[in-house]
Amino acid sequence: MIKIYTDGACKGNPGDGGWGALITDGLENKEIYGGEKNTTNNRMELMAVIMALESIEKEQKITIFTDSTYVQKGISEWIVNWKRNGWKSSNKQPVKNQDLWMRLDGSNSSLITWEWVKGHSGHIENDRADYLANLGVHSASQ
Repeated sequence: MIKIYTDGACKGNPGDGGWGALITDGLENKEIYGGEKNTTNNRMELMAVIMALESIEKEQKITIFTDSTYVQKGISEWIVNWKRNGWKSSNKQPVKNQDLWMRLDGSNSSLITWEWVKGHSGHIENDRADYLANLGVHSASQ
């Protein structure tokens, strides 16, 4: 089983942003991160998960840990209605970050479990993902 810990960060919202992910199979850890200029925290939270999933073989059980209720609830609950309603939210407005939600939806599978963890609470792996996301912010601002 693979465990993925993700986080996004943004200095200003919008502003320079970064995403980071710690991917572990129990034997080895892989760390990835990146950044973008003029982005939002929610986009970076989504990018962390997308980039992590796109970097691994998905034909196995995966648990994704995120401190973003936006990501966890979005992919586990809200996306069903968004798709049914033509990518419109409950207030009939276009879903924000639709491009990334569609990309994440394409990487999602029944083998993936989504878990929310409290951010900045001493959770070692989540803190590492936060550190990586901030490296991403730094790379965006170079």
